[in-house]
Amino acid sequence: MRTVLLLKEIYLEAFKNLGSLIVRNYFRIFFWFSFAMFLVVLYAFVFRLYTGFPFD
Repeated sequence: MRTVLLLKEIYLEAFKNLGSLIVRNYFRIFFWFSFAMFLVVLYAFVFRLYTGFPFD
C-alpha cells in the first residue's frame, strides 16, 4: 500500500509544475497510453508462458 501511495505522489508531483494546459494534458494522455500498452505486452507475455510457447 505504501508503494501505491508513493507512486501516486510521484505522479502528482510530475504534473504539478508543468506550464501549459495543452502540454500537461498531452503528457497525461501519453502516460496512460504507454501504461495501457505495457499492460498489453505483459498480458501477451503471461499468456505465452501459460500456453507453453517455446521461446527458442
